[in-house]
Amino acid sequence: MSAIWLKDITKSFTVNEENLPVLNGLSLHINNGEFVSLVGPSGCGKSTLFNLICGLANPDRGEVTVGGKADMMAKDVVSYMPQKDLLLPWRTVLENVILAREVAGENKETVKKEATLLLSLFGLEGFHNSFPSELSGGMRQRAALMRTMLAPKPVLLLDEPFGALDAITRTRMQSWLLEVWNKFRQAVFFVTHDIDEALFLSDRVYVLTQRPARICLELKVDLPRPRRTGMLTTTNFLQQKRKVMHVLAME
Repeated sequence: MSAIWLKDITKSFTVNEENLPVLNGLSLHINNGEFVSLVGPSGCGKSTLFNLICGLANPDRGEVTVGGKADMMAKDVVSYMPQKDLLLPWRTVLENVILAREVAGENKETVKKEATLLLSLFGLEGFHNSFPSELSGGMRQRAALMRTMLAPKPVLLLDEPFGALDAITRTRMQSWLLEVWNKFRQAVFFVTHDIDEALFLSDRVYVLTQRPARICLELKVDLPRPRRTGMLTTTNFLQQKRKVMHVLAME
């Protein structure tokens, strides 16, 4: 069953009284428990696509289905982590990660106890009373992801969560993300500009064209799980990377 299903999506905006086409007949799906990445040039409409899935915008044409049912609301199915961590500076790590559950009306102390047991999994043990300003970039992203996963929703939308990190930290975060995902197994739709990252993390990769965007490649990633960073230099990995690079170059 598809956790997300987009069919023939078209979307445009009016900018300076002119029509700006952004998405052009785009169709894709993410199955339950599947990790899927989206790669494309800057400004091609990836964030617009996330807004459509979240229900923050409506398509001009086409269908958006979340949770496998036409009447399901995005707020009941989708948890969204934007590029910036958006941690509240006046709240501690623990208070930040339980925010969604607290807003939903759950008992604060009960949720705190549940979150405390998971801090070590997210590499935050001993930092529950720290404030965001006291954390490294990688730790802030782990806290933001923990908040997203604790929501809890069956679908995670991750919009370039590691884009602002240095290369070494980013590689570590990718391996860590796969370990966490393997425990929770939510469907993940992951936006990135990094082809290596997309292939390393994903079961499938969609590649977008320039705006107005359409899908120009759907690639099933032929790598075994669990993934290891050593795979990034194998012949199989490099062959798949060349496929993506070739399509992007043609576009």
